Amino acid sequence: MEVTGKIKMIDQTKEVGSAGFKKRDVVVTTDEQYPQHISVQFVQDKCELLNNYQVGDNVKIDINLRGREWTNNQGELVYFNSIVGWRIGKVQAESASAPAQAPPMPAAAAFAPATNINEEEADDLPF
Repeated sequence: MEVTGKIKMIDQTKEVGSAGFKKRDVVVTTDEQYPQHISVQFVQDKCELLNNYQVGDNVKIDINLRGREWTNNQGELVYFNSIVGWRIGKVQAESASAPAQAPPMPAAAAFAPATNINEEEADDLPF
């Protein structure tokens, strides 16, 4: 899966817990009718991938969805989801000056009979 958009925020790398677990968050704003602000987490050695990016860059991030189950102090099961990035790359923003493509050929023109067949060749048909 992937998320594509413009970087809105890049957080600093943070160490969590006593085991030295590292994480770093980036927020990407999608480019669609209703833009979404998607928080993607990079963990451990993947935190360094964000060093070459800055706010405003258009990027594509390859992600994995992760889900966990946890039992809280009251004995209730709680579920968490996270979006974990594992690769990121810059993409070019689409510009209004992009070259226009030729319109598709109408279906009728695609199946129009050939006009360069002479009548003698047409009479050679075996049926």
